[in-house]
This record gives sequence, structure tokens and C-alpha cells, in this order.
Amino acid sequence: MKLRTTLFIALIALLLAACNFTLAEDVTPPPSAVQQPQPETAMHGPVFPEQAPNTQNGAAIYAEKCAGCHGEDGLAKTTMSDQLAGQGVTVPALADSQIAHRATPLGWYMMVTLGNMENFMPPFESLNDQERWDVVAYAQSLSSTSEQISQGESLFNENCGDCPTDLFTDQEQMAGLSTDALITLLDEGGEGLPALGKSLSQDELTAVAVYLRTLSVNASSLAAEPASNTQPESPSAAETPAEGSEQAEAAPEADVVGSVSGTVVNASGGDIPAGATITVHGFEHASSGADSPQEVITETVSTDKDGVFTLEDVDISGGRIFLVEAAYKDVIFQSEMVVSEAGTEELIIPDIMVYDSTTDNGGLVVEQLHISFDMATEGAVQVFELFTISNLSDKAYVFSTDGSSLPFMPLPEGALDVGLELSQDSAPIMPTESGDFAIPPSQDFYSIIAFFSMPYDKSLELSQPMELPVSSALIIVPEGIKVKSDLLTDEGLQQTQQGANVTMYTGTALKPGTSLEMSLSGKVSSSSAAVGDESNRQTLLIGAGAFGVVLILAGVWMFLRDSNKIDEDDFEESDEEENEFDTAEEVMDAIIALDDLHRAKKIPDEAYQLRREELKELLKELA
Repeated sequence: MKLRTTLFIALIALLLAACNFTLAEDVTPPPSAVQQPQPETAMHGPVFPEQAPNTQNGAAIYAEKCAGCHGEDGLAKTTMSDQLAGQGVTVPALADSQIAHRATPLGWYMMVTLGNMENFMPPFESLNDQERWDVVAYAQSLSSTSEQISQGESLFNENCGDCPTDLFTDQEQMAGLSTDALITLLDEGGEGLPALGKSLSQDELTAVAVYLRTLSVNASSLAAEPASNTQPESPSAAETPAEGSEQAEAAPEADVVGSVSGTVVNASGGDIPAGATITVHGFEHASSGADSPQEVITETVSTDKDGVFTLEDVDISGGRIFLVEAAYKDVIFQSEMVVSEAGTEELIIPDIMVYDSTTDNGGLVVEQLHISFDMATEGAVQVFELFTISNLSDKAYVFSTDGSSLPFMPLPEGALDVGLELSQDSAPIMPTESGDFAIPPSQDFYSIIAFFSMPYDKSLELSQPMELPVSSALIIVPEGIKVKSDLLTDEGLQQTQQGANVTMYTGTALKPGTSLEMSLSGKVSSSSAAVGDESNRQTLLIGAGAFGVVLILAGVWMFLRDSNKIDEDDFEESDEEENEFDTAEEVMDAIIALDDLHRAKKIPDEAYQLRREELKELLKELA
């Protein structure tokens, strides 16, 4: 059943997201490249360091977190990189100047922060913001030498001794400048600098640019020895001897035996769940380069009368991932993911919130309903429905499914080839011991996509039944298709960034037990059809990031965020360009959401690259 499969995949993705001790991704993205699969808890930090990065600290972090894949010298010649290459993943050589010089510190910082699990690079949530900037500064230093830096300093003093250097000590400015950009600045002049390209060769300009980069960091070890000098005692995954080998048998014992403990709390206000079954799962990242962590611990224990559990004699060596499940009244609730730190002998799990169960869906509300139509196939229409749901009650709603239908999400009569999937940003739906599923109360939204086809011969009568109350609805159709409904308002024709024209319709509150009746008619116009099937399918993306953070299509933000109709004058292109984003942080949020959808293969490469370039330019303007 598709929903069950999706839930399993979502759990594996969540586990992968917590692995924070492997680095295996092309970290040569353009400025502000961000990759998030994403653990919902991953957060991006400031777009520049609060203080000068410390490369000596960065070297120690690099040795522990990065050298296993990228190599101690940054040349990516490691066992792990070879294994990943066999799976089609190229680990970049960070010491390669062609790679390092075209990257910005901000781009690498965002990659370290948010990761790219598709290519086996996790988000490094164990590092704070400053530590991430430190390791980025060290990683960029691998492409330079002490001789090159000394040469650059001499050349700068000889040719530009009186030039201002404020730009090169400004953390915010330098975070967004690549070494290539610095070389261009030196070559052509600007920011109070003369055009040094008239007197210096390209290699000399590069040496000066490399030197100027050191002015924005604590350069005590910028051109120091490779990271091996700061290698921690415990070996990296790439260097761990094979089990059973002589080397492995001679290696000192590195396991740390301790306890895992926590508390189960009844968030429904009922009795503390004494005697609840607790399962402690421990995972290690697969050193073979496999696409999922390896479960190495599975132990059960019961809670005491106060809801407290303790599991003794557990291997909690540093870097291990722990997930705890609590079975309560048939529903299996999960803890937050916890990664053990080196030397820890007592691992405390955050409180596990459990809820009483109910089969009454009265606490569920559809915050947003998005319906889009793809007319690419002659004689049929592909319908995509995105339900963004909240559980406003204090109980977990339990339901069963056959994988193609949900009791609280009835589909229109005549729907064919039905499929159900969780949106990537959805809160997790919990399994039950009896094989059903549960939707507990959550501060996050449950986003469920239903997709199906229906016959279409120039017209279609569609009746979408509402089992739950709906706060707002957004309907999107290609240009040329007309929608008639007493419950919808025509918001007009809009053009996507890819040149496809779509018409948007909005609806406000819909009561449970009613139906959204609509009539579709017409034929997709040539201006929309010419763009191709992929662009038409992009209409599904509107709102997939929940509540306005996606902002992928031009005019996506135009749908109603409340029940008031926005005046058409607000949709003028000039206003959109001026007001689409107010801060750099909003642009970063949009980039994060865009990357999420691209990784989920819900947006074509061409459209993704186009929109990303636009967002990057906006970020430069607002940063």
C-alpha cells in the first residue's frame, strides 16, 4: 500500500537526516545554495558569521566530520568517496581551486547546515552556527598554500598599500563573495581599489585574492598542516578496520557503555502511562555508503509508575543516533531524534508525548485545500489534491486505510488510479500496533497528496465531498480551461516563471458534509500547451511547502492567506517584483523550500534552475 510505503520511507529519511558524521556531496553550489531534506528541525542561521571564523577550530571539526569523505587534504581520495562513486555520487575535492574559488562561504555554510540527503550528506545539526563557519573557512583554506598567501600579501602591499581593506574584513560582505569574485574585483577595480589587472598576472591576482580572504578569518592556521594533525582518537568511518581483521582486533575498545532514559507524558491530561512498552532504537550511519543508517540497537523496557524508563548497559558511543518509541493504547509514538556525544555516559531522551486515542475525526480541520488539474493526456485529466490538515483536539485520531482511500478525505466519484502520498513537509503519521494509523495533535501540519485521473472530453462535472471543515481552497487550471462554481472566486490569469499561463480560483470556508461542486470546460490554450507537460504539473507545487514558504511560481503568493479577496491591482508584475520578499531570511526560506521540492522530484530541473537563479539575485540585493 502506497501510504504505508511512504510512511516507511519518511521514517528512513528522518533517520538519515539525523546522521551528522559523514560528508558526501558536491559542495560547490552557487551562492546561497541550500539543501534540505530535511529534518523539520533543521534551521538555517545568519547569512554571515557573527565573528571571524577560527580556522584552527575548523580544522579539528573537519578532521572529525569531513575528512572521511573529502580527505584530510581535501582531495576526496578516500574509501568512502570510492564507495559513493560506485553509487553515482561524486564527492568534490575541496582543495581543488577550480571548485573552491567559485564557491562562496555562504554557499558552503548552507550546505553544511542543511545537507543533501539525496547524495548522502546530512545536515550538521550537532554544530552551532559559529562552528559551521569555522569548518567552512578551514575547508576553503585547503585550496591555498602559505607561500601563495605570503606572495599575495607582498603583492597587495606593493601595488595597493594605501587601498582600503574594510570590505575584506566585513563578515557580511565576504560571506557572499567567492574568490573568483574577488579576483574580478582586483582585475577590474572598484570599492576604492585600482584595476590591478593592468600590472598583475592572473596567478598574481589569485594570490592577492587568497590573501585578502584571510583578512576576514582568524588565520592562525590558514595554511597549516592538513587536518590529520588534529585527527581525534576515534577513526573516521572511512578508516575503520574491517570487522574481524587483525587491525580491528588490535584496535582499542572505543565503545562507551551507559544508560538511555526518558519520560513518557500523557499530553491528553490522563493518567501517566505506567507499564508502557518502550523500544530504544540505535542507529549508525552505514560506513559502506548505503542509503540508510544501520540499526545496531533494538531493546525494550517498560515505564515505571511515573512514566519514567531507563535502559542500562547501552553502547552510546559518540555519533550514534537514538530514536525511542512508546506504545500507548495501540498507537506507537516517537521521541525526537537524539545523537550521542563522545564521552557521554547518560543519554536523556526528550519527553515523549503520548495521547489518548479516538476514532472521531471532529478535531481535524483542513487548513488549506489545493486542487490542480493536468490536461496533458488527451481524453483524461490528472487531478492533484493537497490537504493541509491540523488536529486541534487533545487526542490522536486513529483510522484505517487500504492505501488508496482515507475516511476523512473522500475523493470525487469516478476517480481512477488513485494514489496517496505524504508531502515532504508533513508531520509524521504514526502507525499502530494493529496495523492502522494515527494523527496525533501536532504543532506541524499534516500534508497529504491525493492524485487520480478522470475522463475529460471538453467538460467535466466534479464534486469534491468534504468530510472535514475547510478553511480555504485554491483551484488551479491551465489557460483555456474555465471553472464554474458558486463557491469559488476567479482570481484571474497568471503566468508562471516557466511561461505557462494558469487561472486561479479561491474559496473560503467550506462546511463538513457539503461538497465543492465545479464544472470544468474548454481546451488548454496553445500558450500553455507549448510549455510542456512538466510545467503544467508544477501547479501542484503551489502550497506544497505549507502556508506560503514555497514561492516557486510567479504569483504563488497571490492566493488568499485569509478569507479576504486581494485586489487585482496587487497582482501587477511591478508590485510583485518589489514586494515578493522583504528580507534576506524570507528569500532563504524560499530557496530552502525550492530545494526540498526539487529533491523530491516534484519540480523539473529547468524550472528549478531558473527560479533558483532569480532567488539568488534577490538574496544578493537584500543581504
